Amino acid sequence: MSASSPAGTHPDPTLTSLDIGHPVYAAILDPDTAFWALVDKTRVADTLAGGPLRGAYRRHADDCRRELHALRFELQPSGVYLNPTERCNLNCRYCYLPEEQRRSGGHMSVDQLLISLSRLRDYFRSIMPQGGKPRAIFHGAEPLMNRDAVFAAIDAFAGDFIFGLQTNGTLLDDRAVNFLATRNVSIGLSLDGPSADVTDATRQTWSRRSVHNRVLAAMDRLQGYGSWSVIATCTTENLPHLTAMVELFHARKVPTCMLNAVRCTLAGARDVRPADEAMSRAFFAALDRTHELYRDSGRKLVVANFANILIAILAPTARRLMCDISPCGAGRAFFALSADGSLYPCSEFIGLSRFNGGHLLADGGIEAALTSDAFTAVTGRNVDAFDPCSECAIRHFCGSPCPAEAHEMNGGMGGSGAFCAFYRDQVKYALRVIADGKADDYLWDGWDDGTETLFDLVH
Repeated sequence: MSASSPAGTHPDPTLTSLDIGHPVYAAILDPDTAFWALVDKTRVADTLAGGPLRGAYRRHADDCRRELHALRFELQPSGVYLNPTERCNLNCRYCYLPEEQRRSGGHMSVDQLLISLSRLRDYFRSIMPQGGKPRAIFHGAEPLMNRDAVFAAIDAFAGDFIFGLQTNGTLLDDRAVNFLATRNVSIGLSLDGPSADVTDATRQTWSRRSVHNRVLAAMDRLQGYGSWSVIATCTTENLPHLTAMVELFHARKVPTCMLNAVRCTLAGARDVRPADEAMSRAFFAALDRTHELYRDSGRKLVVANFANILIAILAPTARRLMCDISPCGAGRAFFALSADGSLYPCSEFIGLSRFNGGHLLADGGIEAALTSDAFTAVTGRNVDAFDPCSECAIRHFCGSPCPAEAHEMNGGMGGSGAFCAFYRDQVKYALRVIADGKADDYLWDGWDDGTETLFDLVH
């Protein structure tokens, strides 16, 4: 499917089968539309030859195609990642930002940040429905290194944006938590290990001091607040400890976490990149443990990056993250503002100068950036157009992340990222969860409010 292909003009495609490793069920999919069904694995050949499922597919194929096309090619930005400083007080081994920026880069002044948000507000008002609020996430390096500007901006534009803040947690003291919580700012922390020795293997201060206990203290301060989460970046250093990680998160009542495979955009991250098979094994063991903990306690720990894969299968347009669709959300659903006022498709690109789309306050501003070569190189990345993704049955549940990673690690946008086999395994795991009737156990309560079942066929 190409961006210009009109709905309803495609011939009846060939459905394909996928062994998902389930004792009873296999998946039947149309890769072009992301249509899928689970069928008795002993009846796959008969199902592909005809019958109720193929008839259901033919009735709903155009609806699936239109929905997927709109998700992939018709979005407008509704969010921005704000990087109010280039500096960070940590020197994490896998960071996607260059060391020189993080060590001695610049801050946005209060006035610069307020002017920038004013320009962003005006842009979003021009494209969003009346009353709609864009999301504005203060992001890394470490935004609380420029706390005064961040807090001033949140107060000045509280009525215009839905704010969030992603922080390493080390500067999240009582005053900061009180300020953010009383303004309903979502807060994301980072912790890479269940113990200090594991965390310290990848995340330390510039002077190599441990930050583990400081992050745990920040987590304690957030107890009872509804809108917070923790990111663990999965590397060779912590992979054997992912199950212990989710046990720690659950014990400390973390509402939502992410177990993100390390982004291999810069060379340092590739030194701690796990093998796909090892990543799958540890990740699924951790997911299994979250399910056991939920069954035992009645309290969920949602692993958001896996939950998003589940939702991408069950209700594609309800997904909350935009990394697992192609083109991804970078430059389409959101963009990033760097500390010097430059615009990038995503924060992942800020260390790569060729993806600078121009200055926010320059003539043309955001509109010029969105159509710049820097942005269209990312928004034009299409898994239908390059191998091996174009032949993959689950390409629209995975999206071949990440374009920055693919470009820097594998030589260009026309190729997959670092964890192709892991993402394929993850989709199969998700389909097994669905087959076993457990999907809701891994998802946020109320995730399907407002969704509609297109058809429901047991075959």
